[in-house]
Amino acid sequence: MKKQKQLDANGYRKFSIRDCLAYAAGDLGCNMSFALKGTMSIFWTQYMGMDLWYAMLLIVVQVWDAINDPLIGSIIDADKRKYKRNKFLAYIWAGSIGLIVGGACCFLPFPNASTWAKAIIFIAGYVVWYAFYTVANVPYGSLLSLISNDVKDRASLSAWRSVGSIFGNMLPMVLLPFLIYDKDNNLMGERVFFAALIMGVLGFICFQFMIRNTEIRVDQSITLNEETPKFNVFKAFGNFIKNRPAVGATLAAMGMFIGMQGATTAVTVVFQSYFKNVQISGIVQLFAMIPIVVFTPLARVAVAKFGKKELATFGSICSIIAGLGLFIVTPENTKLDLILYVVFQLIYSLGLGIYSTVSWAMMGDAIDYNEWKVGTREEGTIYSLHSFFRKLAQGIGPALILVIMVALGYLGENEGNQIWEVAVRMRYLVAGTFLFSAILQFIGLGLIYNLNKKKLAEMTADLEARKAKKTEKISESN
Repeated sequence: MKKQKQLDANGYRKFSIRDCLAYAAGDLGCNMSFALKGTMSIFWTQYMGMDLWYAMLLIVVQVWDAINDPLIGSIIDADKRKYKRNKFLAYIWAGSIGLIVGGACCFLPFPNASTWAKAIIFIAGYVVWYAFYTVANVPYGSLLSLISNDVKDRASLSAWRSVGSIFGNMLPMVLLPFLIYDKDNNLMGERVFFAALIMGVLGFICFQFMIRNTEIRVDQSITLNEETPKFNVFKAFGNFIKNRPAVGATLAAMGMFIGMQGATTAVTVVFQSYFKNVQISGIVQLFAMIPIVVFTPLARVAVAKFGKKELATFGSICSIIAGLGLFIVTPENTKLDLILYVVFQLIYSLGLGIYSTVSWAMMGDAIDYNEWKVGTREEGTIYSLHSFFRKLAQGIGPALILVIMVALGYLGENEGNQIWEVAVRMRYLVAGTFLFSAILQFIGLGLIYNLNKKKLAEMTADLEARKAKKTEKISESN
């Protein structure tokens, strides 16, 4: 006998662990592709031999990013067609198809091609990958505010999204160093292409699980204005700039990704030439994720007690302390230095974990804030602009760090054999990058983001009252 579905007061399937697992699977799918971006700098500098060329190319493709994210977000918001289940799910399905091969396009192994041919390969591959990634990722981020409007449910979804992100990073983080580096710590670039294809297939499977198990509970058909104006992307951008929660959460996310993505190449070089064992890099980074895993199940209770802004700000302070600690370097004793590095990475990850488990729920609240202040939700545009600035940090951060690395003596042709003085400089550069990242997070969360626990409760109650009144008017008119 088939088990009967448990329904809530509005006739939807009750929110449960199924929703959390489905939403986690979505970010797992995204990160099956995105986690490979951490290998991109090493691939293009050490295997393809591009060095500063790669830094310049990263800047070039940000022009595409600037067009791509808001454009796709506005297309999604302006799309009024009726879909069988939900338009966001339809776009995610389309993006997941392209990501099967999109990531691999960034790692076409032609090290003997001319410089200009390599530049064309990189730009074309990046454009294809990023277009499909945005088609999947922008609507995925917007879904959180539609799955439930309950504060605790959103905290759970955000925490489980972090779980999906963690596992999506774990697989390439731990396995890739063993698969793509030889015994001399040098990259075997041709293997990266096949690894990217496998990641694309795994990501597609995760997306399909998410799509089949997602329930949309927040009614999109109810509008707060009597007359809804035609969608205007420029006005939506203006609303985003005036949206303090969106701006604060976005600045914090930019800081987070400058640390996570910007330092990736320098971290790899540190393990290649300073600790002289690149294969343990994934294990060390995996170990540093323990605080995130431990905190995730506690996120729902912690948010209910303290509030999202309050928790995230505390996390950024923990990360600042850890960033300062990473400057404690003992170059004459790399064993002790590795212990210190791991300890402060744990503290840094604790702060990052506290923030990351609530970061997506904070963006869901920022979307509600836009509805509260101007009367329109504009999920796609708000999230796409948030996504654009995050990805700007993911592109500009590594490019800038790579320029600094070269200025400090890094040579791509030396691969995993940088001279000792350069290795020590990379060690300090990693510490400086993480500290800068944590400071940006604190500014965004502690000084700009203005939805504390009390104000969030006020906004939620006001929005519910407005929607109830609007629904009542619609019922009376019918």
